[in-house]
Amino acid sequence: MRCTYERGLVLAAALFLALTPTVRGGATKTVTAEARYVMADGDTLSSAEEKVLQRAQRRAVEEAGVYLESTFYDLEKQSQGRTTRQTSWEIRTIAAAITETEILDSSRAFENERPVFFMRIRATVDIQQLGDAVRRLQSEAQLANHFHELQQENLHLRSQLRELQQEPAGVRMLVIEPNGKAEPVARAKQQLETALHTPDLWKKIQLASDAAQLDPNSAEPLIVRGQAYLRLVSVTYSERSGASGYSDYIQKARQDFEQALQRDSKNPWAWIGKGDVDTWLKRTDDAASCFEHALALDPFFDMARQRLVGLYTTQARRQAKAKQWQQSLTTLNKLLDAQTPESWLPERKDAYLLRSDILLKLNRPEQALEDLSTVIKLDPTNAGALQTRGTLYRNRLQGRLAKDDFEQACVLGSVKACEQLP
Repeated sequence: MRCTYERGLVLAAALFLALTPTVRGGATKTVTAEARYVMADGDTLSSAEEKVLQRAQRRAVEEAGVYLESTFYDLEKQSQGRTTRQTSWEIRTIAAAITETEILDSSRAFENERPVFFMRIRATVDIQQLGDAVRRLQSEAQLANHFHELQQENLHLRSQLRELQQEPAGVRMLVIEPNGKAEPVARAKQQLETALHTPDLWKKIQLASDAAQLDPNSAEPLIVRGQAYLRLVSVTYSERSGASGYSDYIQKARQDFEQALQRDSKNPWAWIGKGDVDTWLKRTDDAASCFEHALALDPFFDMARQRLVGLYTTQARRQAKAKQWQQSLTTLNKLLDAQTPESWLPERKDAYLLRSDILLKLNRPEQALEDLSTVIKLDPTNAGALQTRGTLYRNRLQGRLAKDDFEQACVLGSVKACEQLP
């Protein structure tokens, strides 16, 4: 594998947020922004559309008056004649400040035989919420820098200590440790840090167990150990072992997360772990409650929101497969009717598509039409959604709209849509 392109763009840490009285009052600002994205071999049309939309939203956030302290990495690799790109945005939660996005223009072209996506949007940004998110990220960055400085200082002191302990040949020395043995809490943090960077799950569990004994008041060692047990559950399950092969790991993980919550009930990671355990145990309602609790503690906790989206979508799909239409609709409504930032719409695309299918089965075409329009807005290349919406438009005697959808779906390869054209 050969890396052909790697770019790290560090945006200067300046906050151009004009803190006027209207901003303090929670004002919004509407800006227009545009972006382009070169499609890689590993991308799908849908994922490429999502990436260009995310880039446009990011620029809208910056143009709203906030210069973000963050890092953007764009890594392109070539392997066996294929090109893939991995993009890392460390400002994922900032998009939560975008309350509304309108796509003004979306087009595709080819550049060096590769598809290039272009998008222009009009975004409404909540300045107050955006400012709060930036300040929060800056605070976390300061803590990370402080922790890094402490690590460097610790390495320097340990190096000095080793030099003092080295006994010259032919000379007997009495070595006195400056501070004696490290305090239990400090040693626990060191053990935990080692555990976090250890790929060996059993070693990770042992290190976290040692840290838990050294610092019996901390929830973090229990969380790390519980996560390691859940990894063992996943590995065992992937090897097609029966429930008996991983039930013991699940119980140990459950005990760790419950004990962690006893020590720190406001730790969102402990609630995530407990929710994951409940998911494995198929306690869907309990798992959802845990993820919602984590979001209540930290509204920007993307992992908790992702867990909720996946949990409800999977449960609704399972209910639909069993032809439990009303139960499936109720589950999807919990997810889609909740107040969620618009930036999370792409993550819920499958849920909207599933709900449109359920609504059609329940003979509610008007509501199904709304969900299909949302899906097509998020993924204009979804031929199935276009074909279904075209049928609904035709049934409503909206021939022009039906023809447009059938033509677009036909171009995208839908045989059924092509058959509907004159």
